[in-house]
Amino acid sequence: MTGTAMLEITGLTHAFGPGTGHPALDDITLTIGEGELVSIVGPSGCGKSTLLRCVAGLIRPTGGSVVLRGAPVDAVPDGLAVVFQDYSRSLFPWLSVRDNVALPLRRTRPGRAQRQAAALDALGTVGLTGTAQKYPWQLSGGMQQRVAIARALACDPVLLLMDEPFGSVDAQTREDLEDLILAVRQDRQMTILMVTHDIDESVYVGDRVIVLTPGPARVRADLRVDLPAPRDQITTKALAWFVHLRTEVSRLVRGQPGDAGGPGSAGEAGRPAPGDDSRDRNRSRAARASQE
Repeated sequence: MTGTAMLEITGLTHAFGPGTGHPALDDITLTIGEGELVSIVGPSGCGKSTLLRCVAGLIRPTGGSVVLRGAPVDAVPDGLAVVFQDYSRSLFPWLSVRDNVALPLRRTRPGRAQRQAAALDALGTVGLTGTAQKYPWQLSGGMQQRVAIARALACDPVLLLMDEPFGSVDAQTREDLEDLILAVRQDRQMTILMVTHDIDESVYVGDRVIVLTPGPARVRADLRVDLPAPRDQITTKALAWFVHLRTEVSRLVRGQPGDAGGPGSAGEAGRPAPGDDSRDRNRSRAARASQE
């Protein structure tokens, strides 16, 4: 991450329906730095997807502002791509995989050969070069979601929005896709804002985790994830600090009081260094001694 702000959300509010209607967002203020991967979690129905759609310019908020790279977002901006949860509805079954990926490029790249080359490059990034001539219905669910990610990458976005992108795949495929996103972010230095219901996922992939309150959504906590890189599904999730963070996020999502020694609190200086499991080892030694 650089010190440059990619996305600035200030006092964002939104209500559905006439007048005050049904409030969904209440005074959301966030700044996302260039190159950051930020996870957004919160109770079901709290307004996470509504927030993402306001950022994407798909919904005009009731109040507040969204600024992308210094320009106000009043409609869908250039340089932005979205990956949705339901890949089966976002891919056209009558188009080949390559043509699905190339489809959004018709507006920006008039040449067919240029669009196809960009599509093949994006498919290569997600490990699907050999599927270019196949159709979506010939692929597994995980592969279809990779196609949806490739379509977003083909647009070469500066900001990638992901709305529950791995919610419809099995656990092992989900982990593979999490690692893919981390690799893509590292390779392309891309800024990513991802909504997820999976607390472990929010901590594993994120540089920060934003926790929202029950609707209308407000920012309950903004936690920095200080885990060593590169991250690994086995070793990272075994770290004491990962366990502490995912417990803290879970507590906050459920509306329970935060840990006084947790992330972002006055007790930050007392946290274990990434990879330091000495306290766990000391507890194990004490337990063994008590049994002898």
